[in-house]
Amino acid sequence: MMADLMPASRHLLAAAALATLSACSIIPDTGATDPDRFVQETTPVFYRPEGIEPNRVKRLPVQPVPQARDLFQTQFHQTYGLPTFNPVHQAMYAQRSEDDFTLPAIPYKRIDPRFLRQEVDYQTKERPGTIVVDTRDHFLYFIEPGGKAMRYGVGLGAAGYAWHGRGLIQWKQKWPRWTPPAEMVARDPQIRPLSAERGGMNPGPTNPLGARALYIYQGGRDTLYRVHGTPDWQSIGKAASSGCVRMLNQDVIDLYNRVPDKAEIVVL
Repeated sequence: MMADLMPASRHLLAAAALATLSACSIIPDTGATDPDRFVQETTPVFYRPEGIEPNRVKRLPVQPVPQARDLFQTQFHQTYGLPTFNPVHQAMYAQRSEDDFTLPAIPYKRIDPRFLRQEVDYQTKERPGTIVVDTRDHFLYFIEPGGKAMRYGVGLGAAGYAWHGRGLIQWKQKWPRWTPPAEMVARDPQIRPLSAERGGMNPGPTNPLGARALYIYQGGRDTLYRVHGTPDWQSIGKAASSGCVRMLNQDVIDLYNRVPDKAEIVVL
């Protein structure tokens, strides 16, 4: 019985397939490649509100592309939209260790950028290798060839304003010992234990002379005028209560490595 039904079902399926094919057109739609039809089917439709004539709509003026942004400056001389740190200065003033001493990193972002170490144009008759101290603007210049100079910010104490002229860096000292003179001890008796007659203060990061000191002589005599480092970074660019020419410790190390023996120094 089942064998007789199988051939009959196959005939029915074949007949249904032929009916389906006869209902479908196998002729290709040649109109799909017609350019006019393509334009008609792909033309965009624009929104045209009633009562508005597109030809009378005033176009917005073309604004020029700004070449520089006016950014709001903060009290710390930084600007929104820009990096809050300079990677070069970050490396310059990072923590530094040498000779069993460790100098802490300097918060350079809290210092006026003018007083951070930088190479500048500087026209002068002084020879390369000369130090020029501008006491009015609180800058120290190390003269380089080609009208350039390495500029450092400095802090100036009372002694820093007291002496002007031309001298010689008679000698340089790495990690100097501080020996306050008798006049300073007389003004501040609390430092008597550190007086010169008692041996002074041991070298180190907290020493008032910092990591380096350059001793200025004139006519073969000590002027008692010094260019030196300081742990008091907040005094840079300012008038301090005492001392000579103060530099950031990382800066005075850089200067120490640049200054040749018996270099000339001019204090304006």
